[in-house]
Amino acid sequence: MVIMDKFIIRKPKETKGKSLSGKVKGTSGQATLHSLRRVVVLEDIKRWRCTLRLPHQTKENLLAALTELKKKIPSEEVIHSTKIGEAVQNLQVHDDKEVADLAHEVYSQWDMFIKAKGCKQSIEVRSDAVTEKLRGNARRMLCEALYLETDNTLAECIEHEIFHQSSRLINLPYRRTVRTLVFALKHKPELRSRVKDGHLPVNELVCCHKKKQITS
Repeated sequence: MVIMDKFIIRKPKETKGKSLSGKVKGTSGQATLHSLRRVVVLEDIKRWRCTLRLPHQTKENLLAALTELKKKIPSEEVIHSTKIGEAVQNLQVHDDKEVADLAHEVYSQWDMFIKAKGCKQSIEVRSDAVTEKLRGNARRMLCEALYLETDNTLAECIEHEIFHQSSRLINLPYRRTVRTLVFALKHKPELRSRVKDGHLPVNELVCCHKKKQITS
């Protein structure tokens, strides 16, 4: 494994320096690492899973998450270990036909790839242990502010969104946003109620309380 910008990259040897077709790409048409279908950022997978599993989720957020998932082909191990496959499969019977149809497309696409390619490993990008520990502390504080049990999906979803809107960094904006939201959720019952019953979507909640980097 290679540590790269505070992420751990698990990379199969056979994909090094080649495109998905097996050909070496030239500099003119070279794709970025994260844009490749077989490159899977586990943070994104977990954030999309939270989005799909959260009760009272909006149709727009469900479609946005499914659209992003359609661009990726995770390995069978990632699909099962993160439970993203289960989340997508459950949406195939969603009341909204557009959501159900897109979920079926994504699930069928993954199923066909796994049957054709077997256990071929994807390139996985993960956060390091120190980052995960700090984020775990933030989720615990959010659970307490929401008066929910530890490891609640809503608190996890909020933390994932804070991390996403902080450029996937444990930086000053991330820390300040966590503190601001913990205080607001704990001391504003009306806000807490709107978040818990789904009237205020998580992405909007975080956007409204997001703290920016202080520049001199």
